[in-house]
Amino acid sequence: MAWLYLILAGLFEIGWPVGLKMAQEEQSRWLGIGVAVGFMAVSGALLWLAQKQIPMGTAYAVWTGLGAAGTFAVGVYFYGDPTSLGRYLGVLLIITGVVVLKLSS
Repeated sequence: MAWLYLILAGLFEIGWPVGLKMAQEEQSRWLGIGVAVGFMAVSGALLWLAQKQIPMGTAYAVWTGLGAAGTFAVGVYFYGDPTSLGRYLGVLLIITGVVVLKLSS
């Protein structure tokens, strides 16, 4: 169950940078801040639950890795963030690291 909590925490980690991006627009400033704070709270609570059974360093690395890779994908697909082979390879390395951490637990 701890790994499910951790994966969900990583997915919710994607929400707060999206909320901060939303907050850059004057008309959605407060909604964006609310989204960011809400996702931070849920993500943090799920990480806390996961760390009851998963070592702190592993949990944190997986949490941030999933959040970083997911935020990269959201930025590319929904916000037109720039892409390059190097950026995709970097995200692939993050995902590979997360998989290795899971397999090593």
